[in-house]
Amino acid sequence: MSAAAADRNAVTISLLGREFRVACPEGEQKQLMASVDYLNRKMKEVRDTGKVVGNERIAIMAALNIAHEQVSNSGKGHAPGVDTTAIRRRILAMQETLETALAADQENLF
Repeated sequence: MSAAAADRNAVTISLLGREFRVACPEGEQKQLMASVDYLNRKMKEVRDTGKVVGNERIAIMAALNIAHEQVSNSGKGHAPGVDTTAIRRRILAMQETLETALAADQENLF
């Protein structure tokens, strides 16, 4: 794909007030924008707790929360051989680890 074609398929999105240009296949812009809106809401929820500082950390926590939602909502419709219980435990453990590390970083600021 040429640079001009790639630029035509690029969309500007905004997450927590920062703009990004991302490639988007033709005809999928509406789905992308819905995904951006959802992610932006999740990132704002994480930010508004006041426990997480920094856009990168906020994005990681939002991604973990979204992954947890997906795993929790998969129910009986999950792929064969996928142990959703184990995945849930790992996600919760990662969240706890991140929250502990972030809390320690916050304490070091003062």
